[in-house]
Amino acid sequence: MDSTISTVTKRIRDRSKQARAAYLERCRRAADAGPARAHLTCGNLAHVTAASGPDKKAIAEGSSGNIGIITAYNDMLSAHQPFARFPDLIKQAARAEGGTAQVAGGVPAMCDGVTQGQPGMELSLFSRDVIALAAGVALSHNCFDAAIYLGVCDKIVPGLVMAAATFGHIPAIFAPAGPMTSGLPNDEKAKVRQRYAAGEIGRDELLKAEMASYHGPGTCTFYGTANSNQMLMEFMGLHLPGASFVNPDTPLRDALTAAAARRALAITGRGNAFTPVCDVLDERAFVNGLVGLNATGGSTNLVLHLVAMARAAGIHLDWQDMAEISSVTPLMARVYPNGLADVNHFNAAGGLGYMIGELLEAGLLHEDVRTVAGDGLSLYTREPKLRDGEIVWDEGASASGNAAILRPVSEPFQPNGGLRQLSGNLGRAVIKTSAVKPENHVVEAPVRIFHDQDEVKAAFKAGEFDRDMVVVVRFQGPKANGMPELHSLTPALGVTLDRGHKVALVTDGRMSGASGKVPAAIHVSPEAADGGPLARLKDGDVVRLDAQAGTLEVLVDAAQFAAREPARPDLSANAHGIGRELFAAFREAVGPAESGAAVVV
Repeated sequence: MDSTISTVTKRIRDRSKQARAAYLERCRRAADAGPARAHLTCGNLAHVTAASGPDKKAIAEGSSGNIGIITAYNDMLSAHQPFARFPDLIKQAARAEGGTAQVAGGVPAMCDGVTQGQPGMELSLFSRDVIALAAGVALSHNCFDAAIYLGVCDKIVPGLVMAAATFGHIPAIFAPAGPMTSGLPNDEKAKVRQRYAAGEIGRDELLKAEMASYHGPGTCTFYGTANSNQMLMEFMGLHLPGASFVNPDTPLRDALTAAAARRALAITGRGNAFTPVCDVLDERAFVNGLVGLNATGGSTNLVLHLVAMARAAGIHLDWQDMAEISSVTPLMARVYPNGLADVNHFNAAGGLGYMIGELLEAGLLHEDVRTVAGDGLSLYTREPKLRDGEIVWDEGASASGNAAILRPVSEPFQPNGGLRQLSGNLGRAVIKTSAVKPENHVVEAPVRIFHDQDEVKAAFKAGEFDRDMVVVVRFQGPKANGMPELHSLTPALGVTLDRGHKVALVTDGRMSGASGKVPAAIHVSPEAADGGPLARLKDGDVVRLDAQAGTLEVLVDAAQFAAREPARPDLSANAHGIGRELFAAFREAVGPAESGAAVVV
């Protein structure tokens, strides 16, 4: 085992000892009590079975396993539209095994692609905690021996994992829908966006390109937060092996969904392979997830989500843990925005199975973990295939099918991971460097202060981005306005960079997992609205962002800077419209970015 991985794992275990012990004790007590079906009153049980049709007798007698399905289905969003068919597939497979399944409840699934740059984006991060709450309500009926979670995108999977950990006394399997087939290449779409931002083309051409890229059912094909989520579920042992990147509405995808139902029944407390999710989600699983995140150049959003997910399982992660893991994890993949390929190309080149095998052999992953597929992460080097109509798992790729997309540990694209921590007199932040050219890893320039995205876009259109600058967008943290993504600024900042200027973004908000070439210090903590140093910055101050040294600093006299009166802008406009008034209690109660920007954990 790599010494740094071992050291970090031990530190997490020691730091979490008390919280983890209390969590496991709660899960053991709940597991010992078992599902409440056998203890319900006749009236209670009648309500459970009233609409269950052919499964009524089996559920009422409690003689077989019953799966609770938590679904993020809606038919507006491409990533979740395929889930319409999943409950029937799961029920059919469960019946064939002598078990049953019921849709326990639904959770909301919003799309950051729809809300990007819109007021609704201020609800995005909070939706993660709402999803955890909604799943908790669904499972609170306590009628289920296992749960299958249907979700894919940005906040949905983290919220579902938080719920799964909370109900850690029962098994949990995550069944994804898979990515849409490849459309307009992502790099061509990005170029069209920049041309539109520069005023070179009109809206008609922009819309044509966007619709050619996002064109059918399934997850967006770039390697953003949604597909980073799918990677995590394999590295952490919550998917069946090879499930992440199989396209929707295909025979293999349907077979994987049915296999998830069969496996969920096999690992309940009724059999000899009982695998409650509390035993899967330990500190080794989270370290494996962090290694995967860095090896693939995954989304910065997971820096927040992994902390919150871990807390739900009694585990305390810190950004320093992530930085140290990144320092020894090689970047093995180039998938857009870190390269030209999409996730379909990545999967064809060998995908996660090849990567897991390489990282295990290098001692960078914990093999000795429990997973929903069985004991040992090496199970995830296998590849699912259909043979005579039945799903089987064969040995996966032993070599990369395309070295421009996927490389071995011995010949990585860069020697360390794509995510780094920054710290200094402006607080702590994170930066994704995997898509940033080395010559842009250090930016030292005067700052230009903004308090919302529209101000930035207006200044760019007015021709004010004609020099080197550090664009500071503050009061974008969780307490200020829910910590929206600022990805809609990427075209303007990208054009500025392409014009030969040094440019960087510094913000207490978030950037999309799709963000790329512009260096961005994000999640700055403490946030400006909570007394953070960003509130003391003034236009013209010189800030140095150094991704190589891991620093973020304003170059002014320390005493003078500390004596400045912090800015206190009027944030009342953040409190109303498009549902924002419903989340006032969230803005007041939310924790800092460092602890996952969470409300419920």
